[in-house]
Amino acid sequence: MIKSRTPKTLTPSAAALDVPARDARSVLRDYVQLAKPRIALLLVFTTVTAMIIAADGLPPLDILLATMLGGVFASGGASAINQYYDRDMDAMMARTKKRPIAAGRVSPGAGLTYGLALVALSGVLLAVFVNLLAAVLALGGAFYYVVLYTMLLKRNTVVNIVIGGGAGAMPVLVGWAAVTGGLALEAWLLFLIVFYWTPPHSWALALLVNADYKRAGVPMMPAARGGEATRRQIILYSALLVLLTLLPTPLAMLGWIYGLTALLLGFGLMVRAVQLFRERTQVAAKTMYKYSTGYLALLFLMMMVDRLLL
Repeated sequence: MIKSRTPKTLTPSAAALDVPARDARSVLRDYVQLAKPRIALLLVFTTVTAMIIAADGLPPLDILLATMLGGVFASGGASAINQYYDRDMDAMMARTKKRPIAAGRVSPGAGLTYGLALVALSGVLLAVFVNLLAAVLALGGAFYYVVLYTMLLKRNTVVNIVIGGGAGAMPVLVGWAAVTGGLALEAWLLFLIVFYWTPPHSWALALLVNADYKRAGVPMMPAARGGEATRRQIILYSALLVLLTLLPTPLAMLGWIYGLTALLLGFGLMVRAVQLFRERTQVAAKTMYKYSTGYLALLFLMMMVDRLLL
């Protein structure tokens, strides 16, 4: 007599490993998602901008392509490792619970291996085809994001974003080093622009998803200090950011096309920051978040346009 058995219920991670139930396209999509391609694209965009400024025009094509690819690998690998480490927290937040590891579609071990492989590949690619300094800076940026921000700061201090912003600013140093083999004052000014852009951008998002961060126990500024303090900090950091963005023109780093654009974009940023402080609504926070995203992209685009045309 054959005894019937109750089918074993798969855990989310086990179900994700049930290969026959998933096609290659969905698996590929999950691994692409692990690398956060939209963030990688923005970071590579700032890298290319730094390269064009450093080269006073278009850099050599082979260096440009190798640096871009190395940047994508470094950013993607760091993002995958971040999702491996934060999988418990991601599963508690509505904004992140559908991420591949948190949702169980990719196993933690596979996600970690994937992330480490991308970071290692980035270092090898940049060291062989660009230069050692670019490779060290890219690996340093990945280390900064994974260890300093994700592991040490994010869950433990309200200044996590302030200090952690340096990770997102590292790609401009990679781009500058890729072209010149060194670093200059102009490279550090670009670094500071991205560094000071990160807090108001991230805090605007934090105001939108404050309930998520409270649920996960992450001490983001709105959860730890409250909305009013966060809005004041957004105004302060936005003002510092605008002042920094105006420096490249008087320093003869960039010309009037960029200078005029930086002035107009900065005015728009301050208007939205003040509006957020006065209205204190989700709509105002969403407006600030969206504007700040486009702000950085347009600012760096006009840096490229200015350098290529003037």
